[in-house]
Amino acid sequence: MLANFANKVIVVTGAGQGIGRLLCQQLSNAGAKVIAISKSVEKLKELKESCPSIEIISVDLKNWQNTRDILSKFPQIDGLVNNAGVAIIKSFSDLTEQDFDDTFDVNIKAVFNVTQALLPKFKTGSSIVMVSSLAASRSFDGHTIYSATKAALDSLTRSLALELGPRQIRVNSVNPTVVLTKMGRDNWSDEKKSGPLLAHIPLNRFCEINEVIDGIAYLLSSKSTFVNGHHLNLEGGYSVS
Repeated sequence: MLANFANKVIVVTGAGQGIGRLLCQQLSNAGAKVIAISKSVEKLKELKESCPSIEIISVDLKNWQNTRDILSKFPQIDGLVNNAGVAIIKSFSDLTEQDFDDTFDVNIKAVFNVTQALLPKFKTGSSIVMVSSLAASRSFDGHTIYSATKAALDSLTRSLALELGPRQIRVNSVNPTVVLTKMGRDNWSDEKKSGPLLAHIPLNRFCEINEVIDGIAYLLSSKSTFVNGHHLNLEGGYSVS
């Protein structure tokens, strides 16, 4: 899936760790010119050391105008992966106004801002991939705000697919369940917590990082040129159980 990215310019947000970090490395190894965006300078430096050809950009995506100023200097691009996100998992009664603002500012407002700011930079035939979640369409305990932002992200995906399609820009999302990043493993290692969810997944396991990256790569690639406005559920059969 990663064999046809030679000379493609791909922007990835949330590139400092987890899905974003490995995606940047694999795209770079496949010949893409990767522009990696993260708030964490140290994480970006580590990424740069592992793949020197990757261009790294440090910016706090919650800063609307600074983000726009930086993105205005980008070259023409072939793809954008809106991967940056936060997950504040608490019971509804414990959530604060700050939790609400922090989650919405990154998970939906920043995606809107980044995509709109880069709109003049997209080449004909470009692809935008949103990293969403199955929580956009299914309810999980403690995920009230997170689920609301991902539902908004899926709605934005469909709206942009309709509006940008005539410009030959495709917009899709990947929607995994729990992904076994370091954070995912730490948060779901307790069998008392993971067991009830795994019981609803016919494959009886969670999603591996490479499986998310393969989905993103497919939607970025020339293998999916007629796929637009689609939500690719990566959930091992959860939705049919």
